[in-house]
Amino acid sequence: MGKRVWRSVRARATLGATTVVSVALVIGAIIFVGVLSSTLRDASARAGETRAEELAARIDAQGLEAIRNLDDDEVVLLLDADGEVVAASSDAEGLSIPSSTEPLTVVVDGDPMLLVPEDLDDDRILMVGVPTDDDQETVGTVITLLVVAVPVLVLLVGVTTWLMIGRALAPVARIRSEVDDITADRLDRRIPVPESRDEIAALATTMNGMLGRLDVAAQAQRRFISDASHELRSPLATIRQHVELSQAHPDLTSVEELSSVVHEEGLRLQGLVDALLVLAKLDEGAGGAQVTVDLDDCALAEAARLRTLGFTVDASGVGPARMQGDARLVGQLVRNLADNAARHARGRIAIAVLERNGAAVLTIEEDGDGVPVDERTRIFERFVRLDEARSRDAGGSGLGLAIVHGIARSAGGSVAVDDGRWGGARFTVTFPASS
Repeated sequence: MGKRVWRSVRARATLGATTVVSVALVIGAIIFVGVLSSTLRDASARAGETRAEELAARIDAQGLEAIRNLDDDEVVLLLDADGEVVAASSDAEGLSIPSSTEPLTVVVDGDPMLLVPEDLDDDRILMVGVPTDDDQETVGTVITLLVVAVPVLVLLVGVTTWLMIGRALAPVARIRSEVDDITADRLDRRIPVPESRDEIAALATTMNGMLGRLDVAAQAQRRFISDASHELRSPLATIRQHVELSQAHPDLTSVEELSSVVHEEGLRLQGLVDALLVLAKLDEGAGGAQVTVDLDDCALAEAARLRTLGFTVDASGVGPARMQGDARLVGQLVRNLADNAARHARGRIAIAVLERNGAAVLTIEEDGDGVPVDERTRIFERFVRLDEARSRDAGGSGLGLAIVHGIARSAGGSVAVDDGRWGGARFTVTFPASS
């Protein structure tokens, strides 16, 4: 637990903030002390220069006695051109210093002092001492204050950062707790969105959207499993019913009738399983090799097949068009739309293919009853039948249009339905055209 706390965002952000502030404060303190020391030294040097100019004027007027008669607390030396002491104040007697044109720091009777030089006209140098003990005391006081203040400020920044980040991340902990309690059977739960309107609120909103999508997907999956189970059970129940009838009353049925029923229901069962496998592959994004498919060839083949079933098929609108996709799946899409048209047509079907604006467009329409406007989206869902009895009698499973929608989407296209020229339904599939 302790290691996890120190690896948390809160701990790392606090450590980073305190480190940056610590480095900045230490560097700032060092620079401040340096600048302060330099400023105080410059001030002392200016004061020494002013006093040296005054003494130089007095030496010109009074001679060396002007130095010897100074107060005891003043350090003044007069050096000749060779650096030998010519005259000195009482406090400077016995003090030996090198000749210099720059201010020197010396210790006189245990007190620090800055000696400021002043060049006289006769090549002599007047050295005037300025006490710097007050300056050093000031610098020492500032250093003491900084030594105390810097750690306090770093501690204050660390505590403040820890508390503020903890407060900012508190909603994340609540979100984590809520999400941890959400299971597959409780996807209807949602995360409370904080009123801060910040990134945390955006995260909660995004997670609620994700939970909503998962809930919809889970409901669709459960509904799909239920519908699939029902559809698969229906042909099995029919087969079982006829077999049990033939066993209980052999005189009421014949082998020919039983085999016919078993064959018909077996084909229906096989169709359902094949459709379910296709949908599963489409959900997984699986598909065959992407090749150039002549959409017009697929349309003409289906038109010829429908004519053999007794329908009047208008294929005059079929023109050249190509698209990229899985040839087998594209063929199944056209076959499913053709079978759907045959299932609902009264006698006339029209198939058209054209290429426009970089898209390959397939349309199939019939002269049936059409699709109500409020059902034109729902018919592409799985196991949806607008006419349950007629669809079952015609062998429809409610999966054909769902497969059409899945194939179109996997190929980067779309499918829509509207009213046809004869009042029936017209399905339009649009694919990106292939050059």
